[in-house]
Amino acid sequence: MKKLLVYLKGYIKESILGPLFKLLEATFELIVPLVVAAIIDNGIAGADNRYIVTRVLIMITLGVVGLVCSITAQYFAAKAAVGFATGLRHALFWHIQELSFSEIDEIGTARLINRMTSDVNSVQGCVNMVLRLFLRSPFIVFGAMIMAFTIDIKCALIFCVAIPVLMAIVFGIMIASIPLYSKVQERLDAILKTTRENLNGTRVIRAFNREDDEIISFNDGNTALTKIQVFAGKISALMNPITFAVINAAMVVLIYTGAIQVDNGRLSQGQVVALVNYMSQILVELVKLASLIIQITKALASANRVQEIFEIESTMKFLESTPQSEDSPYAVEFENVALKYKNGGAEALVNIDFKVKKGETIGIIGGTGSGKSSLVHMIPRFYDATAGQVKVDGINVKDYSKDDLRNKIAIVMQKAVLFNGTIRENMRWGKADATDEEIMEALKCAQAAEFVEDKDGRLDYAIAQGGRNLSGGQRQRLTIARALVSNPQILILDDSASALDYATDAKLREAIRGLGGKLTTFIVSQRTASLRSADRIIVMEDGAVAGIGTHDELLAGCTVYKEIYGTDSNSEKGGVR
Repeated sequence: MKKLLVYLKGYIKESILGPLFKLLEATFELIVPLVVAAIIDNGIAGADNRYIVTRVLIMITLGVVGLVCSITAQYFAAKAAVGFATGLRHALFWHIQELSFSEIDEIGTARLINRMTSDVNSVQGCVNMVLRLFLRSPFIVFGAMIMAFTIDIKCALIFCVAIPVLMAIVFGIMIASIPLYSKVQERLDAILKTTRENLNGTRVIRAFNREDDEIISFNDGNTALTKIQVFAGKISALMNPITFAVINAAMVVLIYTGAIQVDNGRLSQGQVVALVNYMSQILVELVKLASLIIQITKALASANRVQEIFEIESTMKFLESTPQSEDSPYAVEFENVALKYKNGGAEALVNIDFKVKKGETIGIIGGTGSGKSSLVHMIPRFYDATAGQVKVDGINVKDYSKDDLRNKIAIVMQKAVLFNGTIRENMRWGKADATDEEIMEALKCAQAAEFVEDKDGRLDYAIAQGGRNLSGGQRQRLTIARALVSNPQILILDDSASALDYATDAKLREAIRGLGGKLTTFIVSQRTASLRSADRIIVMEDGAVAGIGTHDELLAGCTVYKEIYGTDSNSEKGGVR
């Protein structure tokens, strides 16, 4: 939690003024019992109505001034808490963006979402409460005890006994609760993960008629979460009844002692009432303090979880600038490259060695899990080689700055991802200042211009989140167009045309080849027909290169390629495609 408080740095003034105004309010509140005692002992006992009215007006004034101080304190506390949470979210989001694919794969999306939302909200609420109550409640508690000493030392000793007992109860319950709330957040992570998977895969679940199984799985996780929450709640719930019992016992002793003092003439009735009021103030403040302690307990668990993300350092460091080198004839070079995923078993890629000249079109094919995507993901440095090196334009990708490397390369992933907004806004992800003419050229090349022109508003057509209002083929063509808008030197199509029919796929490949220049293209596909026109085809099997050559060369000398080609041919004859 201490490390996160750095995000309060810009709100020092608010963090000081908030508690300060709360202390002013508390000071006025401590004066009220003395005014009440004076009304009883002087006004009521002496039947002095004028004295009563003046003291009542003083009480009203104290109440109004206290209210103004309270509202002002709340304003500053809320401003500081919201600003703190905003800075924390920005820093956390920025840190997540800096993590490599390896760290994100290990952490998991569900955990990251929970840290960004639930955990940060919990910490924000805690900061707000602490600024308002952390000083005020102890100030009232000890202030009431001190004021009791000014009235009667013997009665004040009751306060000296009650307060330490109450503090021991409060902090004891807090220490017992912290690990429980950490477990609650862990179970919440699991529920969020299950919920996310079910929402994303709802069509698959229904297709396989697994709704009942998933409901049972969710209920099991939810039951486990409920049990730990209930147990933690029971521990926290002990706070109020125990503190009330101690306070009420102290109140009984106080009234009894006060009555004896009144009989002996050492105290007046007003002073006893003032002592009871101070004990009541302590009761109210300790209830508030108990709630604050529970909030702090939850927030500490959440803060530790957020800090865990900050402490995860990216294994992928980029240089500030890219070194100059002689012009290389090769766009991409793999030199005995191996890749092993973090916490993975066997290596995903082994002994990958090939060179690609600028302007070449390279096809990559292989069975599921053969390492096709892993290979192309190393070119823009989504993953680092565990052995060997990958070069782009003759420079090791580890020696590039992030901007220089990523600006050279455009990649279209297997899953077509579009964002909520217009078609124009989605296209400008590739190039922020792209003109409509540049966008339309990219759409034509991606075979998307025809259906875009048929949409209401054309480039202003609103795309729903995830592109739900478009077909699979339309989404794929738009993501390809988005990549082309950036005018890359290297284009990677990672099985990104799987939803296209053969005719559209052929037109797309022909249009990309027609771009000319030195555009180097990598096409990952499961279909040999999509790769026949490639300058070379790399055949992958079990993370290794099984063959490199043209379509005809591989048919003549690569068993794996012949098997894939034979499967494709049988599928076409059988009318599967």
